[in-house]
Amino acid sequence: MSIEDYFKDGKVYIWKETFAVIKAKRTHPCAFANICDKTEITVIIDETQYHPEDILEVEPGWKIITFDMVLPFGLVGFMARVSGALAEAGISLFAISAFSTDHILVKKENLSRSIEILENMGFSVSQPEAKGS
Repeated sequence: MSIEDYFKDGKVYIWKETFAVIKAKRTHPCAFANICDKTEITVIIDETQYHPEDILEVEPGWKIITFDMVLPFGLVGFMARVSGALAEAGISLFAISAFSTDHILVKKENLSRSIEILENMGFSVSQPEAKGS
């Protein structure tokens, strides 16, 4: 399957929660992700779930976009194409890869434009309905 097939047949899911990216004192059991490297602990967590006493630094206001498909390890250029399209629009992202798929975080104020770009690439985007809909 070519990389374009992943775009045209790809499904993207937008998480309803808004997340914070935290440089933390410790991992958090309810986090979307805990990343522990040799110099720091990064916690990506729903903004309503973290404890202020655990924070060294915080960057709030992120939305998670999940590529709701299995992406094989041998797939070359997928994230480069996605991040390149967003970069052309001046949108920065925070990327996380899981075993089977990838996730990107974009600032909440860039979500609508990010969705538009992904749809123009061929992705089908689903997101939770707004309250009251």
